[in-house]
Amino acid sequence: MADKARVQGVVTSDRMEQSVVVAVERQVRHPLYGKIQRRTSTFLAHNEGNEAKLGDLVEIVEGRPMSRRKRWVVTRIVRRAVDVKAREAEAQLAAEPEKAGGAS
Repeated sequence: MADKARVQGVVTSDRMEQSVVVAVERQVRHPLYGKIQRRTSTFLAHNEGNEAKLGDLVEIVEGRPMSRRKRWVVTRIVRRAVDVKAREAEAQLAAEPEKAGGAS
């Protein structure tokens, strides 16, 4: 029995229950001109417990068909995404004292 395919990608959508959309990027060489191009494939993957969130780097593995398009399973979260909203709030807080100091 062959090993199942394993790929890493970034979660681009987590709005479904127990499912995520994972974008996997690969590089291919143009057959005539030889330039290296980036190609992106998107896969629907089963996300047990809704652990993977938007922007996370995850590893997915081939699995049994769970629906019409869902044939991959999230096995682990390689790297968590930086919380963008928290960073924006921190930036606003850091900028407020500067504004108050410049006004007086």
